[in-house]
Amino acid sequence: MRMHKKSHLEERLAACSDIVTAADMSEKNMAAAAEIPERLPLEKIFKNGNAVYLEIGCGKGKFVCESAARHPEINYIAVEKISNVLIEALERAKAENLKNVYFLNCAAEVLKRYFDEGVISRIYLNFSNPLPKEGYKKQRLTHPKFLEIYKYLLCERGEIIQKTDDRDFYLFSLESYAAAGYKIVGTCEDLAENPVPDDVETEHERLFKERGKPIYRIAAVRP
Repeated sequence: MRMHKKSHLEERLAACSDIVTAADMSEKNMAAAAEIPERLPLEKIFKNGNAVYLEIGCGKGKFVCESAARHPEINYIAVEKISNVLIEALERAKAENLKNVYFLNCAAEVLKRYFDEGVISRIYLNFSNPLPKEGYKKQRLTHPKFLEIYKYLLCERGEIIQKTDDRDFYLFSLESYAAAGYKIVGTCEDLAENPVPDDVETEHERLFKERGKPIYRIAAVRP
């Protein structure tokens, strides 16, 4: 089903322009676009040198906004490529006056252009599209091509925290992390039965739990 464009989207995005950077995608080749430096001035944005956590695919922003409210000592950058979805996260962060959240309106393929190597302490992959068809395997956010991007972004001993409701995607991700040299430091195959302290529930997670679906979780450390 095609998503309807939010009303007054351009005006609403403009009103949030101080907390978001939108990708310049005049270069259509993703690999080439990723190499065009457009570094985020992190210390200017956050006005501190605190650890930076990155959520890739933030949706409407429930996870990142609740996490930022709980942990003002951590800086959060949330990535969402669909501006029609991102606007709700932007407006929530503005309404809650969160000073430790910033947003990127871009695809994961070009993330390297925004960061120096090793500046991210943790990456969250919350309910990424599992893309179950074999032909879409390379677009899964735990495919080896993305894990190489994350290696660049993450600091030494930086970690990835992934949650999904899709068992096949969970198993695929475990294999991908191992093949790429990441160390698996934690797994869970039913998060409702084995809750993790301080874990923040996402919009999708709440819906899946209400339907009785198990939630899978992986914690992996950068090689």
